[in-house]
Amino acid sequence: MRLGVCQWAVGRPAGLAGWAARLEREVAAAVAQGGEVLVMPEYAPLEMAAGDVADVDRELRVAVCLAGAAIEAARAVARRHRVWLVPGTFPMEMDGRIVNRAPLIAADGAVAFQDKHVMTRFEDERWGVVAGAPPAVFETPWGVIGISVCFDMEFPALVRAQVEAGAWLILGPTCTDTMAGFNRVRIAAAARAMENQCFVAIAPTVGEAPWCGTLDVNRGYAAVFGPVDRGFPEDGVLARGALDRGGWVFADVERAALDGVRDGGQVRNHRSWPASVPPARLVVVG
Repeated sequence: MRLGVCQWAVGRPAGLAGWAARLEREVAAAVAQGGEVLVMPEYAPLEMAAGDVADVDRELRVAVCLAGAAIEAARAVARRHRVWLVPGTFPMEMDGRIVNRAPLIAADGAVAFQDKHVMTRFEDERWGVVAGAPPAVFETPWGVIGISVCFDMEFPALVRAQVEAGAWLILGPTCTDTMAGFNRVRIAAAARAMENQCFVAIAPTVGEAPWCGTLDVNRGYAAVFGPVDRGFPEDGVLARGALDRGGWVFADVERAALDGVRDGGQVRNHRSWPASVPPARLVVVG
């Protein structure tokens, strides 16, 4: 699989049509470089909801209203280019609640969703976004994969559940406005790849957009991580982009490489994961 992860430089498109046209261009550029599975960042589509004045509450309302049409536009792009696509994440209304959802669109336009499970303080306290469905895994032509949205990556049990269900690749759409926030996700993604002996890819929003309250400042770079063991880079970094610059990062990943390291690596993190951990006990020294 040739995996493409996008460093999405936040722009100022003319509404839904402008965003859809940009998505078309970005996907076409990635496909021209051999991309087969493409990942856009968390909340990247919210640039289409920005108005003349930055207003995070208005942007949420507009994004929720446009989500359905935007996903249909993304499905059309995936079909035209015969590519598997995560076009970002969308705040969507589900049974009267707002959920942050990542669509996985197949090359024929079929779509499934992974919902974010753990909210940031902004999502919880300002927007009232709530947890959606629990972690899922998805059948693809390359085997079973998973999606872990930004903050979810920082909780090992969520990704572990996907790996135990057969996922060998975890796609991570992200959106962070500080280097500390980005580094939390980056370190977590690298740790999830190491401890599960799997591949993990992160795709961030980047750049400054003072006209958009939601995406006003965006830090980070796209990267693909793998096991830290034989046959892989010593730091586990398969590919990474330039900090805060728009563009694509590609990596060629295959399940067979993981099978080899899980069986014959220096360590067997994937196999050695404890089935259960008893509560810690207090020991009095002396």
